[in-house]
Amino acid sequence: MKTNLLILISILACFSCKNETKQTSDSNMTKNSLALVERAKAIHNRVITIDTHDDIEVSNFTDSINYTQDINAQVTLPKMKAGGLDVAWFIVYTGQDTLTDEGYKKAYENAMSKFDAIHKLVEDLAPDQIELALTSDDVRRIHASGKKVAMIGVENGYPIGLEISNVEKFYNLGARYISLAHNGHSQLCDSHTGETKGDWLHNGLSDLGKEVITEMNRLGLMVDVSHPSKEAMKQMIELSKTPIIASHSAARGLSDESRNLDDEQLEWLKENGGVIQVVALDEYLNTDKMATRNAEIKDIQQQVADSLSVKWYASSEEFMKLTNEEQDDFFVYYKKVLDLANAKADKIDGFPPNVNVSDLVDHIDYIIDKIGIEHVGISSDFDGGGGIEGWNNASETFNVTLELVKRGYTEEQISMIWSGNLLRVLDDVQAYADSLK
Repeated sequence: MKTNLLILISILACFSCKNETKQTSDSNMTKNSLALVERAKAIHNRVITIDTHDDIEVSNFTDSINYTQDINAQVTLPKMKAGGLDVAWFIVYTGQDTLTDEGYKKAYENAMSKFDAIHKLVEDLAPDQIELALTSDDVRRIHASGKKVAMIGVENGYPIGLEISNVEKFYNLGARYISLAHNGHSQLCDSHTGETKGDWLHNGLSDLGKEVITEMNRLGLMVDVSHPSKEAMKQMIELSKTPIIASHSAARGLSDESRNLDDEQLEWLKENGGVIQVVALDEYLNTDKMATRNAEIKDIQQQVADSLSVKWYASSEEFMKLTNEEQDDFFVYYKKVLDLANAKADKIDGFPPNVNVSDLVDHIDYIIDKIGIEHVGISSDFDGGGGIEGWNNASETFNVTLELVKRGYTEEQISMIWSGNLLRVLDDVQAYADSLK
C-alpha cells in the first residue's frame, strides 16, 4: 500500500479538463500539493460520504469481538472515523444454493442472523457511536449529531424463498435495497453468471421476481441490479415505477467483466433516473491490469497461503465450485493473503502495478461522460472482495476525495458523487411508496 506521505509528495499538478463542468484549476493549488491536500480534507470533512456495499461476518458482532474495536475487518468504527467514512451500508448477503424449501429455509436463517448482527451493533454494542438510518433525513440528522450511520442492503433475494411476505419483513428490519440474485440464478431472476455459457433459467425475471419488484416499489425499497443479468435489469427497469441502483458495479466499457454495466445499460440507467455506485474491486475496475499482475503474483499468493496453512483458490472458477460454507471460510483469510502477497510484490522492482484509486475515478469520469454526473456514486465491497491500492479499507476513504479534487471536481459535484445522487434515488423510491398509502 502507498502511504499518505507518498500521496503528499507525488500529487499530480494538473486537473483534467475533459469534462467542462469541472472546476477550473487554481494556480496556487497546482503549485502547492500541501494546499491541495488541505483543500481536499476540508471538502471531505464537509460532504457526507456513503459507501453502499460493506459485507459483514456475524462473528464480528459479539460482545467480545465487534466493530467498536479495530479488528481485522476493512470496515470498523475506528477505521470509519480515521478515514471519514460517514455511512456504511451493511450487507445481508446469502450465497446461492438449491431452489428448494430446505435451501430457502437455510438462507432465511442466515439472512436473519445478519439482520440481528447489525441491530446488535447499533442498539447494544455502540448506540453512542452509530445509528441505523431508514431515510435520507435520518442520514443527515445522524451525521449532524456526530455519529456514524448504518444502513442495510440485501444482496441476493434468495432468502425471500417463495414467501413474498418476507420482502416486507426485510423492509421492517431496515433493508432499503434488495438485489434479486447473486452468483447463480435465484428463484426471482437470472444472474450475470449465466452469460459465460448462455445458460438462463428465467430469461430475465421469474413471475415471482416480477411480484417482488412490485412489492419493493410499494414498500419503498430500491431495486439493485449489480448481480442480475442484463435481460433481468432491462425487465426490472420496464416494470419498476421508481429509479433503480447498481450498488456495486463499474463500467464495462473500461473493464470487460460481466458484473459491470455496458454502455447500453448505462443509458437505460440514465433514462430510468438511477445511479451506479462504482465499486473498488480490482477485477471490475481493470481486468487487463489485473490479468498481468495476477500472472506474476499467483505464486507469491500461494506461498503466503502455504505459510498460513490455508487453502488458496487462484481462480474465480475454483472459487465458484465451493459450497457456500467453504466460500465463507475462504473469505475469513482471503484478504489477509492478498495484502501480504501485495506487500511482497510491491518490494520487487518492475512488478506489474496494482489497481488503484486512479482506476476507480477513471470509471467515475467515464460514466459522467456517458450519462451525466447525476447517475454515479461510490462503493467498496469491503469485506466481500473489495479493496484497491489507496482505498484498501475504510481508514483510507479520504484518498478517493483527494483524487476527485485532483481531477478538478468541485465540492458540489463531489457531494453529489459521494452521497447526493444515491439519497436522491432513495427519496424518489420512498416518495412513490408514500403516494400509494
